Amino acid sequence: QVQLVESGGGLVQPGGSLRLSCAASGSIFVIDVMGWYRQAQGKERELVAAITSSGRTNYADSVKGRFTVLGDRAKKTMDLQMNSLKPEDTAVYYCNARSYSGRDYWGNGTLVTVSS
Repeated sequence: QVQLVESGGGLVQPGGSLRLSCAASGSIFVIDVMGWYRQAQGKERELVAAITSSGRTNYADSVKGRFTVLGDRAKKTMDLQMNSLKPEDTAVYYCNARSYSGRDYWGNGTLVTVSS
């Protein structure tokens, strides 16, 4: 089992920055890829950014150039640095870990609100 706990959400003005963190515990050796997903009200959950165990990253087109995903294997954490935030970035952000066998683990989510 893998447990994931997100932190760092909150209210930020348009153009501002926010950093989310995800702490992993448990059987972390089974993790192949970790990622951040988000779900806005009335919309489906979507991938925001992901990082593989080898450090390869992938981003949604809507966040490229603004968001950066960072992984620290020693600290067992994954961060999402979000810059130049827009109102459309408002959503609940979820930490995800996918095992080598394809099983998904999810955190409980943290709310990010971008509003003036």
